[in-house]
Amino acid sequence: MVAHAHRSLEIDRSMRSSGIALTPGMAICQTDLPLDWYQEEFKPYAEEYLALPDRTPESVLPWMDRYIVPALDHFGDDLMLLAHFYMGGEIVKLVERYGGQIADSYALALQAVRHPDKRVFVESAVHFMAETIALLKHDHQEVWITNPKSGCTMEALAKEDMVLPVFDDLYARYGEDLLVVCYMNTSGRIKALAGRTGGSVCTSANAGLIMKWAKDQGKKVFFVPDRHLGENSGRQVGYTDADMYLWPGGWDGMKQRVANMPAAELARLDKAGLILWGSYCSVHTHFRPAHVDYWRGQGYRVLVHPECEHEVVKRADGSGSTNYLWGALMQAQPGTKLAIGTEGHFVRNAIEQGAKRGVTVVNLADVPDPRFPSIGCGCATMSRNDPPHLVAMLDLLRKGTPPELNRVLSGDSIDEVSGWRERLDPTSRDVLRQEARRSLEQMITLTEAARG
Repeated sequence: MVAHAHRSLEIDRSMRSSGIALTPGMAICQTDLPLDWYQEEFKPYAEEYLALPDRTPESVLPWMDRYIVPALDHFGDDLMLLAHFYMGGEIVKLVERYGGQIADSYALALQAVRHPDKRVFVESAVHFMAETIALLKHDHQEVWITNPKSGCTMEALAKEDMVLPVFDDLYARYGEDLLVVCYMNTSGRIKALAGRTGGSVCTSANAGLIMKWAKDQGKKVFFVPDRHLGENSGRQVGYTDADMYLWPGGWDGMKQRVANMPAAELARLDKAGLILWGSYCSVHTHFRPAHVDYWRGQGYRVLVHPECEHEVVKRADGSGSTNYLWGALMQAQPGTKLAIGTEGHFVRNAIEQGAKRGVTVVNLADVPDPRFPSIGCGCATMSRNDPPHLVAMLDLLRKGTPPELNRVLSGDSIDEVSGWRERLDPTSRDVLRQEARRSLEQMITLTEAARG
């Protein structure tokens, strides 16, 4: 986009309505959060919400309108609300109700850079996603998150303090032959390592494409994280068992050092073309091959997310990102039966949407047999956004008194337990942003070129 007298305009129509709707009498949120889980500035709003007689739209929406409608009027076209498909409760429905956009991580990452006319972005999703938007945004834009403690268990097992010592070891041994590919589910500090080595970010939607590009560079690829997405996309482009080396995730990974590795283990590492950081998604690793076999035996088409273990992905009828999974539902013919293996809140929304379209949807883990424990409600760390968080954030922004903790800058690191934030100094932040942007822009270039 060029803002000159002879203006060239590009209109991005990639975002579509999810089709999710709020209906009378439905529960707005799956559970109430304890009052002490809210920031001090948010507690007055939470107290009002908790005092409502019930959680139906008839009670919740008039309360939300009282705050959000004035905020929308105040900001006008300067404001964009965003949420990921995975968000818990009915937050995705609420964000869309107030004119926001719902998407997968690739589409969300591009919203600021593709909408220079927007000045304020409020994201009801996880912190790494908000930071990714901040890494790519224009200088005049601001990014805010409704709950900084909304995180990802996989990302929590791939923090900078865990990964950096390993990266330093690997770079010392392999030098320019090391190429880092990092999943979107990482902080900007990890994305910067990819940029530093000429590598790329990937999402679950384009992991195979990015992995093929990385393999074609003829270098040793260090994939951080997820071990299962890395393995699935690696096998897709020709890596074999002998080509892959699994490095432990989390603090165990940090403790493993090249200098202390036995000779045979070091030989395996040297031979490997793909090193997988061993963190994983606590939801997607719940799905087992037996779940797939059961539902396929019942006549269901099984679709899973590629963060599932390889045997699950191999047995399923299809695998892909949340956008792929939602698209498969929306395109399914009446009478279709789908078993979906991904985060529980997403599947619950899919079940509701499917019922309206004559499509039967089940959670892959919900086998009616006591030998198969249910997955429960989904990812708890991603479910930390609810109506009071959205209301409070927008009202405080309108008043000009938003908590600085909710502002997202490049390089910010949040402890999901305490909520404490570590913010880089301006010089370090600029360096990190340049490196991390390089890896994101590499992903965008490859993805858009593949789309033609």
